[in-house]
Amino acid sequence: MSILEGIQGVENLRNLDKPCYVMLDNDQITINNEGCAEVAKITAYVPPVMPEQLGDPQFKAFYGVKYAYMTGAMANGISSEELVISLGKRGMLASFGAGGLDLQRVELAIKKIQQALPNGPYVFNFIHNPSEPAIEQGTIDLYIKYSVHIIEAAAFFTLTPSLVYFRAKGLSKAADGSIEINNKIIGKVSRREVATVFMQPAPENVVNKLLAQGAITQEQAQLVMQVPMADDITVEADSGGHTDNRPLSVLLPSIIALRDEIQAQRQYPIEIRVGAGGGVGTPDAALACYMMGAAYVVTGSVNQSCIEAGASEHTRKLLAQAGMADVVMAPASDMFERGIKLQVLKKGTLFPMRAQKLYELYSTYNSLDEIPQTEIEKLEKQILQNSVETIWQQTVEFFQKRDPSIIEKAKKNPKKKMALVFRWYLGLSSRWSNAGVAGREFDYQIWSGPAMGAFNDWVAGTYLNDYKNRKVADIAEHLMYGAAYQHRIQVLKSQGLYLPAQYQRYIPVQPLI
Repeated sequence: MSILEGIQGVENLRNLDKPCYVMLDNDQITINNEGCAEVAKITAYVPPVMPEQLGDPQFKAFYGVKYAYMTGAMANGISSEELVISLGKRGMLASFGAGGLDLQRVELAIKKIQQALPNGPYVFNFIHNPSEPAIEQGTIDLYIKYSVHIIEAAAFFTLTPSLVYFRAKGLSKAADGSIEINNKIIGKVSRREVATVFMQPAPENVVNKLLAQGAITQEQAQLVMQVPMADDITVEADSGGHTDNRPLSVLLPSIIALRDEIQAQRQYPIEIRVGAGGGVGTPDAALACYMMGAAYVVTGSVNQSCIEAGASEHTRKLLAQAGMADVVMAPASDMFERGIKLQVLKKGTLFPMRAQKLYELYSTYNSLDEIPQTEIEKLEKQILQNSVETIWQQTVEFFQKRDPSIIEKAKKNPKKKMALVFRWYLGLSSRWSNAGVAGREFDYQIWSGPAMGAFNDWVAGTYLNDYKNRKVADIAEHLMYGAAYQHRIQVLKSQGLYLPAQYQRYIPVQPLI
């Protein structure tokens, strides 16, 4: 092993489109982009490595994008129209955070994004909504109505009729007999059993039900039984929001191996691609994903601190100050009754503790009437900041417009009513964070994973340390450019040559856009 001290021309490693030659001449070490006539003086060679070369080229071709990279959806419009459009105009794929939004809001987002990006690329999130199946189906109906052909399916445990319906409606036979897939699905998973259902064709019983309802044609029913439910699988590790906190280095190879097993059985004409997300906040992390075999990488938490994100300035400022350990799991609004949790920022907010208190009350008592009066008073004063009865009336008004059947069920089930009252706080807390509601700062629900802290450590001391300078496309370029640079460093290391520490990491010096 050689440590290259006192070298010249190390900046040439940043010229990613040119080869680098490490030359030794009378104890002087030089890195050039040009060769040397005296081959004996060449100690090491680094080929060109461009960001466009990282990942699976089929991913780029399939979606018509510049990089094997995408930004995942952050619900409630945090992954906003502006964010999607900004990346789309740079030829990068971004998913709009449709989860948690009403159908009218989603429809407006579709129109705005399609007007700005008539030829794409863009993705719309489709989150599983077990408590409101009508909203789930309504969202899919909107996507089909407006020809949204790429969706990112998240938080699914099993395949629902609405998801199968979307897939089937986009299938047809080409002149040569092959199957054309117009409705594309990127499945986000963190478990092998969920990955398995996305990698298989649609369940026969669901297909038959849709066929009997007249929702799909006989041909579509036949075709959807021949293709996998997803074109791409994003392996979601320790991410912000819904997560199983799985380590990526364990989960990704396992899902890739599963894909290979299913491909050997099914022999799909186009192999399902497997990407990686959760914990991707630095060039080193992105490169690690690619080196483990990821077809593409997905970023999330880091984009929420960008100026285009649908988050308030207070929230973005808190995120920019977060460390890797400043996150914690807290009860989720959409799956509250099941005890499902999501990962949120704990620094600068009391939301995690207050949300946990609500779940403890829900688990202990069967109705609001059973809760001791002293606890009710604390609940109304410290968390709800209003009477339980007022919150219930607001909940009724909300669901009368959204799905009246939910209120009817709650009137017959006191525990369901209690859950809805508690979900009022859990649901609005994320909206308070996005809108920057004054007086509710300590109740902000801010989804974030450890990647946010890693990103902040990486950009400390640079222009990106200031959250006001963070633009989503600029960060994407730095992550990809940095991953390619780190790849060149690894090539040098593989030849036994180690640069001094200050050259081994890519630092974002100035904007790339």
